[in-house]
Order: sequence, then C-alpha cells, then structure tokens
Amino acid sequence: MFNTYRTKRSRRAAVGLASAAAALTLALVGCSQSEDSTTPPASSSEHDTQTVVTAQDMWVKATDPDITPGEAMSGVFGTLENHGDENLVITDLKSDAADVVELHEVVDGKMRKIEGDVTVPADGSLLLEPGANHIMLMQITKPLTPGDDVTVTLTFSDGSTLEIVALVKDTSGANESYEDIDGDEAMDHGDMDMSGDADAMDHG
Repeated sequence: MFNTYRTKRSRRAAVGLASAAAALTLALVGCSQSEDSTTPPASSSEHDTQTVVTAQDMWVKATDPDITPGEAMSGVFGTLENHGDENLVITDLKSDAADVVELHEVVDGKMRKIEGDVTVPADGSLLLEPGANHIMLMQITKPLTPGDDVTVTLTFSDGSTLEIVALVKDTSGANESYEDIDGDEAMDHGDMDMSGDADAMDHG
C-alpha cells in the first residue's frame, strides 16, 4: 500500500511539473511575441518615395478627334510646387496618353526639347505654360477630348514620384512648329498656341 501511494503521488508530482513547464513555455512565447510586436520597422524607405511636390491647375490641350494614333502631339500646363527644403530635378516622365513624354521650351516661337536639368526649386514652384516650359505629349495613342483626364507621372532626383491628373481643355491658336534638338528640322504641331496669349486659351 505504501509503495502504491508513493507511486500515485510521484505521478501527480510529475504531472504537476509538466503542467508548470508548459505554462512557463507559453509565458515565454507570449513575452517574445509581445516584444516583437513593439519593435519599430527596420526601414523607413516607404517614406522616401513620398514626394513633397504637388501640382496645381493642370490641363492638357485637346487634339483633333480624327488624329492618327501615334502621330499627334499636345502640351500639359499648370504649376508644380515644391514644399520641401531641397531642389528637385525632374528625371523621368510617363503618361497613359502618349508613348513619349518630354519637357519642352519655346524659343523664337518654336518648341524644342529642354537640354539639361529642369528643377522644381525648394520652397518654390515651376510654372508650365504656353510660350514657355511645358510637358510635351508625343505619339499620342488616342484623341484627347475636352472633359477627359490625362495622367502624367513625374519622377524626381530623390526617387519620389508624383502622379498628375490633368483635365483636357479646348484651345485655339495659330499653327506652331516643333523644332528638333539640333534646330535643323521642323514639323507641324497642329494648332497648339505657344505664344502665351491668354485670349487664345479657353479654360472652360
């Protein structure tokens, strides 16, 4: 009887020790998970892609409704504002409406691609307007109809990007020509008025 009693007690003790060990293990795991949940993110790279540049009053000149896809061109205008303390250079442009997107300027009434950096100054702005600097959409894939939206994505020198949604508007003006980089060739640009005359633009 004595030996039987001690055997039962030993079994109870063993069971108790096993339960205590299991409880301790669960407590340690819980502490570990709790510590992990309070660990800050290892990297803040997501914040690095958030641009400090905003766009105001962006619009695009409408094209003729019967354009041949891949041949028409148009301009994007508005204001880019840099709210940061670092100058930002525009390094890349893309659009859902055109196969080629470039930054252009007007010199002696002719448009040409800008050679060199185009900067949105720190705590300043870059004006894009007819007769001056602007974003050029080339090889447009389909007609741009008044009331439509055109998306243009800009990439800056700090790696950030800005997606612009520009409203297509109807304008009227004299025929202008587009001059290539070397200034040797010119081709018809349609009826884009690049003179900067406000009376020639219907902002609807």
